[in-house]
Amino acid sequence: MRRLKIALMLWALVMSFRTMACASCGCSLNSDWGTQGLSTQAGWSLDERYDYLNQNQLWSGTGKISPRAALNTMNTQTNSSAEVEKFTKTQTLTSTLDYNDGESWGVSLVVPYINRSHSTLGTDSLDGYSAGPTTSYDSQATGMGDIRIIGRYYGLLEQKNFGVQLGFKLPTGKTNQLANDGVSVVDPGLQIGTGTTDLILGAYYHNNWNDNWGYFGQVLYQTALNLSTMAAGSYKPGNSLNLNVGVRYENYDWIMPTLQINSRVVKADSGDAADSYATGGTLIYLTPGAIFPVGQKTTIYSNIQIPIYQNVNGIQLIPQYIFSVGARFSFN
Repeated sequence: MRRLKIALMLWALVMSFRTMACASCGCSLNSDWGTQGLSTQAGWSLDERYDYLNQNQLWSGTGKISPRAALNTMNTQTNSSAEVEKFTKTQTLTSTLDYNDGESWGVSLVVPYINRSHSTLGTDSLDGYSAGPTTSYDSQATGMGDIRIIGRYYGLLEQKNFGVQLGFKLPTGKTNQLANDGVSVVDPGLQIGTGTTDLILGAYYHNNWNDNWGYFGQVLYQTALNLSTMAAGSYKPGNSLNLNVGVRYENYDWIMPTLQINSRVVKADSGDAADSYATGGTLIYLTPGAIFPVGQKTTIYSNIQIPIYQNVNGIQLIPQYIFSVGARFSFN
């Protein structure tokens, strides 16, 4: 009864929010049952995951920076004052439909639906706390993001606990968003889509130390294969490398505590429209979480990513935490 009450509370929380997906310097959380070694069952499954990411702290290098100090910093790309941003709130509902043959291969279709709002004081604020007369704007966008199709092959070892991944991110998200004033063009890095087709390569390994403890590791690399054309010119998101490691404790019937370390290294964006000064960096999160089984075919999980190291290029907005909650349904 206790397990059911907790599961219902978490599921109600999932369904009550509008949806979103992680921003370019956002989360690298692993919720893939296959790469974690939690499921090798043949058949279909559906995962619904909600992420909440509020980037509301100005950050330079490895530390905070005040809005006034940011205004007095030179953007080396434009040789003018750096932009003073207020916040970027992103909420994402990610739907993942997965098929596993149970022997050696599987494939996932990942569809994010994004709700993102942004506010900036611009580069001509008088004091770093009031809006600039010409370069400040607010924006709001909702829609489907860039879809990913990722295949995996895990038939290399007899234990089937090592796999390789190959996939693509498709340019399905819109890239023509304007600010709320209907005139200002939203930065390429804040658009719901990137306009590029990306190659995704990865590998993973999972195992158990004993009957109670399991662990996994995953590396995932993503690179854009082309330049996209935005209103302000060409754009290409920076290459990214995600490294995830995690452990889980399996001795309880109603809960499985988990702990991940999620790291993400992102290169600066490029192209005529790109902000090459204030994009890219290295981000590391400590991620405690829990998995709640509900019956034989439904599982609910929740995680909170806490930044433990952030080293960003230029001046960027970073979050204090990233919250995720989701549910997985098996159709076997």
